[in-house]
Amino acid sequence: MVSEMTVAEATDRIYESLQADNADIDAHIATLKAALARADMNEAVFDPSRLVQNNRSGRKLMQAYFRQRGVKVSFLA
Repeated sequence: MVSEMTVAEATDRIYESLQADNADIDAHIATLKAALARADMNEAVFDPSRLVQNNRSGRKLMQAYFRQRGVKVSFLA
């Protein structure tokens, strides 16, 4: 069942969606949000090297977009 995805699986789907020009990104964010809630986590952590737009403005845009959908995003150092 898609809604029972782990945080890691949901995060991988986000990376795939970003690579595919944000295909189904809102659905993947919703899945990630549900996975975070089940895992009792309050933020998703992404590896900037896996992002399409790995620059400050790209990361800020991603954080803002996800925040509007109720998911706090941080990046590995």
